[in-house]
Amino acid sequence: MIEEAARGRRARGGGGAARRAERTAVHFDTARYISRNIPDFELLNEEALEIIEANAETVLEEIGVNFIDNPAALERWRAAGADVRGERVHIPRGLARKLCSTAPSQFTQHARNPARNVEIGGRNLVLAPVYGPPFVRDAERGRRYATIEDFRNFVKLGYMSKWLHHSGGTVCEPTDIPVNKRHLDMLLAHMTLSDKPFMGSVTEPVRAADSVEMAKVLFGADFVDANTVMTSLININSPLTFDSTMMGALEIYAAANQASIISPFIVGGAMAPVTVAGTLTQVLAEVLAGVAYSQLVRPGAPVIFGAFVTSIDMNSGAPTFGTPEAAHITYGAGQLARRLGLPYRSGGAFCGSKLPDAQAGYETANSLNMALLAGVNFMLHACGWLEGGLVSSYEKFVMDADQLGTLHHLAQGIQIDTNGQAMDAIREVGPGGHYLGCAHTQANFKTAFWRSELLDYKPFETWDEEGARDTQTLANRRVAKMLGDYQAPALDPAINEALNDYVARKKASEPDAFL
Repeated sequence: MIEEAARGRRARGGGGAARRAERTAVHFDTARYISRNIPDFELLNEEALEIIEANAETVLEEIGVNFIDNPAALERWRAAGADVRGERVHIPRGLARKLCSTAPSQFTQHARNPARNVEIGGRNLVLAPVYGPPFVRDAERGRRYATIEDFRNFVKLGYMSKWLHHSGGTVCEPTDIPVNKRHLDMLLAHMTLSDKPFMGSVTEPVRAADSVEMAKVLFGADFVDANTVMTSLININSPLTFDSTMMGALEIYAAANQASIISPFIVGGAMAPVTVAGTLTQVLAEVLAGVAYSQLVRPGAPVIFGAFVTSIDMNSGAPTFGTPEAAHITYGAGQLARRLGLPYRSGGAFCGSKLPDAQAGYETANSLNMALLAGVNFMLHACGWLEGGLVSSYEKFVMDADQLGTLHHLAQGIQIDTNGQAMDAIREVGPGGHYLGCAHTQANFKTAFWRSELLDYKPFETWDEEGARDTQTLANRRVAKMLGDYQAPALDPAINEALNDYVARKKASEPDAFL
């Protein structure tokens, strides 16, 4: 009854309380998702692409892929014409690619605020925050296990970050909440503390089902049945293994027409060959099998070609980031995704550093710019990533989120219209003059250059008098200001009540489990 009332009130545009909250809310700019006006960087030639594609088909046919503890998946593959031997699926040459052809090349993910809807695919780039770390770090308290308070803080920071288009998913793992129930609190935070698009839970099929049910409370069941409102991360156990947990979540989302990122999780030299071409072959084979399986569940279900790839330090065994090999793989995988006609997920603010320091800055800049040029459509981990993905950093979150503005401006390309040519300005100023006061500068100065809201460009004397603050200190103060200014976006009280009721009932239905 509560859910029906909530949907009815949503259809009427919300109640007076929601409108009053909207009038009193703190207002801030949020940039539209990026539409590229620059070319993709094409690293591989036609011959190389054809070799990798042929080798991937050979892997699927001769070596096969494992579908573990999933009899239904094996039966689907058998019915589709695959050669199933035990839990090993051998996919005839061309079958996976044919099945992938029903997946859309672009789709809309709807947000509860329609102004925040995103288009995933084509020439677009959607930026989402860090995903999955069990630890958090800030300048005052250092490195520690994440809590639900931390999780909510990161959702708030994401909501208020101008250049971030998406609220993400597990922005950190709240270890103070039982494992079997924390997905409910995380989803509730995304749904109530932000009005940007969000991701669903994938850690158990039943948690994916909870995500769909909560989305129906938020958006209305009919709306969810007809539209994509979640994009969720399905990792493949590389090499060539699809477990029942992730595939069970994929089955839930595909059947509900909700989007999944089919993403091999590869550390080169450990889960894939040490060579770029060998790794790309395995990535393509795994993605082909995963996307094809989603289409066996529901033809036309939205999916994204994922590639999370890094190399390994052969001395320590630790993953490395911002490396040329990772760039080569990211560029090549983008070309393969476009040839399949699928949206592409890769990139992020990757670094192996323990602190938001120079190492973090170098590696992050390499990773972000590489992803922009590679034609990525959905970038997870776009801000907040630290220590190889083990840590969500408050300071790095706002540092990265600020720098995402450069991607927006780079993607605009060079304007060559009358205003861009600036001939009037050149005529007005002439030889020996300056452009500060000319009409063209006055008309364009507010929008001509990207401006950081964090970095310090003051003269030395001013900077020194203000305490000689480094970037981490500036970021720490910005975190405090953003959290202090935060106000939740308006949400119909009946919907809010229905969401909280769903969470309370689900939590009460089973005992806590911390393993």
